[in-house]
Amino acid sequence: MTVHFIGAGPGAPDLITLRGLNLIRSCPVCLYAGSLVPAEVVAEAPRGARVLDTAAMHLDEIVAEMAAAHAAGKDVARVHSGDPSLYGAIAEQIRRLDALRIGWTITPGVPAFAAAAAALGSELTLPDVAQSVVLTRTAVRASAMPEGESLKAFAATGATLCIHLSINNLAVVVRELMPILGPDMPVAVVYRATWPDQRIIRGTLATIREQVKGSGITRTALIMVGRVLGEAAFTDSRLYAADHTHVLRPRTAASQASASGTEPAAPSGG
Repeated sequence: MTVHFIGAGPGAPDLITLRGLNLIRSCPVCLYAGSLVPAEVVAEAPRGARVLDTAAMHLDEIVAEMAAAHAAGKDVARVHSGDPSLYGAIAEQIRRLDALRIGWTITPGVPAFAAAAAALGSELTLPDVAQSVVLTRTAVRASAMPEGESLKAFAATGATLCIHLSINNLAVVVRELMPILGPDMPVAVVYRATWPDQRIIRGTLATIREQVKGSGITRTALIMVGRVLGEAAFTDSRLYAADHTHVLRPRTAASQASASGTEPAAPSGG
């Protein structure tokens, strides 16, 4: 028997991986985070499967379900939203399973930040603008942030910031980032990326609080901050440059000429 931790993706039912979907279809027990996992995904569980929404359950209750399935020799699909490696609280479940000698696997899913970037039509890394992405959050009611992991410290790097679980802390986000990044820094708030009720609010650090105020958005939103969200005058990547050679694109006369700024030699006549 195995417990399969499965990332269901950001919301759209067809963004789950084939592996994840096939596991759900094969497991006689399905435990899922009902507030964020689409009903269409868990509807793929086999007929007669034990399907439980764990949103109102605590850790001991969830592990007890897994242990009962283990005793009965039944595989479990443990379905989380997005990708389970990000704020998925799977490590504490895995620790309990290891103590009980219950096997487990992890199947990744499309993370919320990737879905939000797609909704915005943005690349999060642009040449000469930002080449790093920081996935972080702020401390509200959840666990405290480790020492050194502050928005100010991350902002100082110039990386694109993807701030999770913090829409109710937007005032703090703006207050910490504004002195470092400036009032004109582009910001996007993406609510329920890929869901039918997806919403996008674009602004700057100077305007975003007023824009979000009164929107009714109080949860399930990602705050994205960075020059990449509003930059058009960036340098082309070297990846597809005509004079850029690598093992799959060996040097040719044309690429040598492009690199030197000269015309390739004409072929000699016969």
